[in-house]
Amino acid sequence: MSDNPFGRVITAMVTPMHDDGSIDFDGLQRLAVHLADHGHDGLLVNGTTGESATTTDDEDYDAVAAVVEAVGDRVSVMAGCGTNDTEHSMRAARAMVERGADTLLVVTPYYNKPTQHGIVEHFRMIAEAGGRPVMAYDIPGRTGTALSSDTIRRLGEIPGVRAVKDAKGDLFEASRLMAETDLLWFSGDDVLNLAFLALGAAGIVSVVGHVAGEDYRAMIDAVDAGDLPRARGIHTRLIPAVDAIMHTSQGAIQVKAALKMQGLIGSDQLRMPLLQGPPEHKDKLREGLAASGLA
Repeated sequence: MSDNPFGRVITAMVTPMHDDGSIDFDGLQRLAVHLADHGHDGLLVNGTTGESATTTDDEDYDAVAAVVEAVGDRVSVMAGCGTNDTEHSMRAARAMVERGADTLLVVTPYYNKPTQHGIVEHFRMIAEAGGRPVMAYDIPGRTGTALSSDTIRRLGEIPGVRAVKDAKGDLFEASRLMAETDLLWFSGDDVLNLAFLALGAAGIVSVVGHVAGEDYRAMIDAVDAGDLPRARGIHTRLIPAVDAIMHTSQGAIQVKAALKMQGLIGSDQLRMPLLQGPPEHKDKLREGLAASGLA
C-alpha cells in the first residue's frame, strides 16, 4: 500500500456547528486532531457526512484549510469537491488544493442523469484541474446514477483517478474490478467494511470511524496478518454501534449525536433539512455504543 496517497482508515468528518448553525471551526480542528490520534491516517472533509449539500463554497474551503492546519502532515487530507456541475467542481478542486488538500473525492454527478461517457469526462476534467489523486465516489442511492463496470475501467485509465469509494455494495463486481484494474478500492459502507477488506480493498471511508477508529485500524491490521477470526470478532462487536448510527435515521444525524455524547463536539446541530433525532433514537445510540464497548 506504499503507493496509496489516501490512507487506509479514513473518516468522512462531520462539520461541527454552533447551535445557531454556523460552523464551529475550532471544534472541527479539535475533532481532526482527535481522529488523527485514534487510528486514522486519512480524513475526508466536505463529504456527505460533512453536510456538503448545505455548506457554502467558502465554508468548504475554510474547512479544508482548518483541518490541514490542525493535522499538518500527520494524516492525508481528502477534500470533497464533486457536484453535478463540472465547472463548479473544477473550481472547487483548485481552491481546495490551494488550501492544502492532498487528495480529492469526486462523487458521480447527480440529478442531471448524464451518460456514462459524460461521467468519464466529468472525472477527467476535475482530475486535471485539481492535479491531485482523485477517489471516485460511487453511491447510486444518492446520485441516481451508478458507475458502470466499463466506466470504472475507463476511469482507471485516467492518470489522476486512483481509487473508488464503493457504496454500491456489489461485492462480486467489486472483486472483479479490483482484479482487472489498478484502482485502489475503499469500502464506502460501514456495514460492508470487513467484506470489502477481505476481498482486497485498500481501506475504508467510514462514518462510524468517528467513534471506532482504533477498532477499524485493528481490523485492517488483522486482515493484513491473515487473522480473519480476529477481524471478524471486531466486526461482530461493532454491529450494535454500526446499526445504531447507520440504520436508525441518517448517519450524519446519529454520529453527531454520538460525538456530542462523548464530549468530542459541543453541539449536534445540523442544517435543514437534517434534524436532530428524537429521544428514542438517542437512546438506541447510547445502547449501541455501550454494547460495542464505545460508550
